[in-house]
Amino acid sequence: MAAMLQPQIILLKEGTDTSQGKAQLVSNINACTAVADVVRSTLGPRGMDKLIHDDKGSVTISNDGATIMKLLDIVHPAAKILVDIAKSQDSEVGDGTTTVVLLAAEFLKEAKPFIEDGVHSQNLIRSYRTACTLAIEKIKELAVSIEGKSLEEKKSLLAKCASTTLSSKLIGGEKEFFASMVVDAVIAIGNDDRLNMIGIKKVPGGNMRDSFLVNGVAFKKTFSYAGFEQQPKKFLNPKILLLNVELELKSEKENAEIRLSDPSQYQSIVDAEWNIIYDKLDKCVNSGAKVVLSRLAIGDLATQYFADRDIFCAGRVAEEDLKRVAAATGGTVQTSVNNIIDEVLGTCDVFEEKQVGNERFNIFSGCPSGQTATIVLRGGADQFIEEAERSLHDAIMIVRRALKNSTVVAGGGAIDMEISRYLRQHARTIAGKSQLFINSYAKALEVIPRQLCDNAGFDATDVLNKLRQKHALPSGEGAPYGVDISTGGIANSFTNFVWEPAIVKINAINAATEAACLILSVDETVKNPKSESAQGDAAASAMGGRGRGGAFRGRGRGRGMRR
Repeated sequence: MAAMLQPQIILLKEGTDTSQGKAQLVSNINACTAVADVVRSTLGPRGMDKLIHDDKGSVTISNDGATIMKLLDIVHPAAKILVDIAKSQDSEVGDGTTTVVLLAAEFLKEAKPFIEDGVHSQNLIRSYRTACTLAIEKIKELAVSIEGKSLEEKKSLLAKCASTTLSSKLIGGEKEFFASMVVDAVIAIGNDDRLNMIGIKKVPGGNMRDSFLVNGVAFKKTFSYAGFEQQPKKFLNPKILLLNVELELKSEKENAEIRLSDPSQYQSIVDAEWNIIYDKLDKCVNSGAKVVLSRLAIGDLATQYFADRDIFCAGRVAEEDLKRVAAATGGTVQTSVNNIIDEVLGTCDVFEEKQVGNERFNIFSGCPSGQTATIVLRGGADQFIEEAERSLHDAIMIVRRALKNSTVVAGGGAIDMEISRYLRQHARTIAGKSQLFINSYAKALEVIPRQLCDNAGFDATDVLNKLRQKHALPSGEGAPYGVDISTGGIANSFTNFVWEPAIVKINAINAATEAACLILSVDETVKNPKSESAQGDAAASAMGGRGRGGAFRGRGRGRGMRR
């Protein structure tokens, strides 16, 4: 009786939605599986593309996992974790974004029956973390180093890695052409970590094969004034002056007031303005520079002045382009035209203005520092060129990683099958429930080769059985065997040059395991709709108040008019 009379304890606001226990964990797992099902079909060389149409009316066609995940605008709190791991994989390694989402969802899917049977999620998490550590050690053991090879050998090895990445993209048909282009671009920037030193310029029209690489900088012709066409359009070994100065006849910026007692003095003030700009232009010419670029405007007077002296100029150059020109030519951007010495001028072998499609490009090639490269992309539709740019970004990231870490593993699902076999063998040596959990982790890793088969239209069960049999050989010769996309059988991924940097796999398995453990460790979800609606009400009442005030004022004015 006393227990019944105790007051009820109210801890959370009225209307708060709490879900806990097994049911909400299973619900979170289902949400993650649903997200993975969206990107599942984009995996591998035969993966399909997704067309995403947003509320602004822009259309994106892509099969890059991270791009799709960003554009899906997911609201489920647990499923958002998958979006985050796809983004982190994209920024860290560049490729393997679909892989990481699929692995995380598959780990959760394998954990689901155990959760339903009442296994505590901490036991699963412990086993998954152990399995993850073992898997990463095995990858490092199986990885093959490409260090110590000559530059030519290295280039061909890196091109193989780039081809593997590009084979699953829209531009997969021309992967050899683009792979060598990407490798040249990455080697051109050397040890520079800044990705923006590789510029990608998009020009609609032509076909993919019309794309080209400039070992230097290329940018679109900027807005120009009269007199521009009289300037020479090609120089050999020119000196290049980079400015952040306006070369335009301007009235004083500040509200200067000058009082004159004599009208004849007016002319001297006008002359002074002209003298200032001519002085600036003379200093530019006397520096010996043949190409003058400025981030700010170069006016019609300056354009004509330079044209008369056989100097090329371009104003309003984008900041990133100017920075790349500075890095490539060895010049320094000047904020004043006073004291221009030879050390601040850049140089290159050839400067020319060239027609590319409908656009004109200013191209600096043969740059001494050579710390930059530009890829000019051609193609039919805008969406196609956008997707080509995203694909090249992935390939550039992969080649950079392979250069830095210089170890590669067999692709095509080979490494996943080998780790799966290794973990299954290891699980047999463990007594207790943990054996089952590590076994389920090993089974989840098979999702990659299975999905590669499904997307290519092959019989996944048949191919996986062949792969299991090959990887089970005691000699270990089956380790590099993966799915052969062209025949529907299995093949040695190393001899077929289907390679990927070891860092991609290590990162993907690490991130996927972390995400799966994070979702498994959540035992209660608290949603507070009251606070959301309170914000909405406050905004609405503020709007309503303003509106009513307006209405009253209107009535008052109306009465005034009638009187």
